[in-house]
Amino acid sequence: QVQLVESGGGLVQAGGSLRLSCAASGRTFSTTAMGWYRQAPGKERELVADINWRGDVTYYIDSVKGRFTVSRDNAKNAVYLQMNSLKPEDAAVYYCAADKALWGNRFRSPGSWGQGTQVIVQS
Repeated sequence: QVQLVESGGGLVQAGGSLRLSCAASGRTFSTTAMGWYRQAPGKERELVADINWRGDVTYYIDSVKGRFTVSRDNAKNAVYLQMNSLKPEDAAVYYCAADKALWGNRFRSPGSWGQGTQVIVQS
């Protein structure tokens, strides 16, 4: 199983940028699709972006397309979420998650979670 630790959250003005990082441990990271989720107060956790195990197939929800970029570095056991042009509605706790299955060309179902990192966007 992959263990995950997020970092990089914080307070930012609307229109600003943040880069979230997720450090992974475990031998299967490089063969596991990864996802970034977020959960705002009173709302359900939603998948924001995901990336396949090779790092060449990505997915984004419509509301972040063109603003967020997910990437990974398998040599460093890390996955990233670059967030630009942040809006107040992006404020949430952001979680990275590892897929349950290996060799996935799409993230399907979370098998393990990080503890989350909070993003606050001031208007």
